[in-house]
Amino acid sequence: VWPVRQPRPVTEKLPANHPLLTGQRVLDSLFPCVQGGTTAIPGAFGCGKTVISQALSKYSNSDVIIYVGCGERGNEMSEVLRDFPELTVEIDGVTESIMKRTALVANTSNMPVAAREASIYTGITLSEYFRDMGYNVSMMADSTSRWAEALREISGRLAEMPADSGYPAYLGARLASFYERAGRVKCLGNPDREGSVSIVGAVSPPGGDFSDPVTSATLGIVQ
Repeated sequence: VWPVRQPRPVTEKLPANHPLLTGQRVLDSLFPCVQGGTTAIPGAFGCGKTVISQALSKYSNSDVIIYVGCGERGNEMSEVLRDFPELTVEIDGVTESIMKRTALVANTSNMPVAAREASIYTGITLSEYFRDMGYNVSMMADSTSRWAEALREISGRLAEMPADSGYPAYLGARLASFYERAGRVKCLGNPDREGSVSIVGAVSPPGGDFSDPVTSATLGIVQ
């Protein structure tokens, strides 16, 4: 058992120099990303953030996909469960179901707030577990805005001093501690292994307002 809020130890961090191919030509050409990098997908409701996250899960060149449905609608998670088993990917020359390389962390909007707040940490710890095996992992967090709202609700119940828009003052630090766990690393132990964790976080600012605290903090962190 590993405490999910604590990063897994590594020997050293390496420069990220391999492209993360999304399978979407417009993204690969205009918004390139690397394996071990961080990416944000900000946008208002209905802009296609979940569609992009699911497309990345289906077609990217990662070895393992961790899909975290954090506070999203239940029908979106059921769509993932319905569509993914029908898709295939080639692993070591053998055609397998895409679910063979996918782990889902389902925490829909009707689930407890504390579980929603913990789901992001659960997903990134799962990603680090597979990274330590020497795999290139992509984690889709959909959506970090719902996670921040859960953080705000818990903070309010603890009677902590609210900051901008009622979010706790440590919102930026919590977001940074989550995104900083991405990267390409040399793993501990033998044999020598290198793995990476790429984080793709969807952000849903209310009304598409990019001055929202969660969006502005996220855009200041991701590279």
